[in-house]
Amino acid sequence: MTPHEDGAAPRPTLAQVAARAGVSLKTASRALGGESYVSEKTLSSVLAAAAELDYQRNAAASLLASGRLADSLGLITGDFTNPFYSALAQAVEDEVRPRGMHLSVANSRESAEQEKRVAHDLADRQTKAVITVSAMTDHADYATLQARGIPVVFVDRPAENLAADSVVFDNREGGRLVAQHLIDRGHRRIAFIGDYAWLPTYRGRLAGMGDVLDGSSVTWRELLRTDAHDVASSRECVRELLALNEPPTAIVAGNNRVLLGVMEEIATTDAPPAVIGFDDPEWATVLGISVVTGDVEELGRSAARLALARLGDRTREPETVVVPMRLIDRSSTRSA
Repeated sequence: MTPHEDGAAPRPTLAQVAARAGVSLKTASRALGGESYVSEKTLSSVLAAAAELDYQRNAAASLLASGRLADSLGLITGDFTNPFYSALAQAVEDEVRPRGMHLSVANSRESAEQEKRVAHDLADRQTKAVITVSAMTDHADYATLQARGIPVVFVDRPAENLAADSVVFDNREGGRLVAQHLIDRGHRRIAFIGDYAWLPTYRGRLAGMGDVLDGSSVTWRELLRTDAHDVASSRECVRELLALNEPPTAIVAGNNRVLLGVMEEIATTDAPPAVIGFDDPEWATVLGISVVTGDVEELGRSAARLALARLGDRTREPETVVVPMRLIDRSSTRSA
């Protein structure tokens, strides 16, 4: 390639990527755009060529040239109604704004297909890096963004089938803390109401509870309820549990939305069970609810720092940061 007058080499073009991959310009464009009907063999060839040339798609070049598009970092969250994500977004923005970057936030609504569309849209808008709370169970598709020179960092849920940076809570240890706390308070019938069963956060917390409770005299597996992703489904699970001949003496809420449903449902119960939740919404302090939680600000800032570090050095080995969880003991987990 011929250098520019300032001595810098010109950016590689899509035509050069297509030529190196041995495909047409249109096919290369479709592959890098994430279109589903490109064969795996062709996609691999195009991604390899893009990586070799250090190609980054430039769909927003005209906006950049006009000065109407600043450097930005994209954050994809699962659900705008969940206050966890607003706290996460604030932490990411606090980390990147002093570095002159803007934050763009998008919502996947826990849909893998919507997440994929949003990620490619952010990339086409010349987003420098993407941080995602992913709704996907396989993240191989993000290799397309990486091949275009866009770092991808996974937050709260780790990368699967992709070499990428991740920042997660120590959910398994969180599950152990919950279980041991309830055993210490004398509870022997413990219910766990969890979010979607496929979520790594749910699986980690469940595994941690199993580390403590399996093999003990505690009844809990038969009191397990999953897929309570919102307040309404959480309340339904509570009604079902409390209607049992032997209802649980303690309920574990898998996240803050589940916890809200639990508290709403037991509000009029004559003999409510003990309650402990994951996450620490502001109202949990007011209501005296025991929780196991991690530092959301540290989660978001760590993800942003990894994205910025990857922009500075794309050859770094993928890193996983594990943020610890802690127990906050309040009045809701009285002794059985």
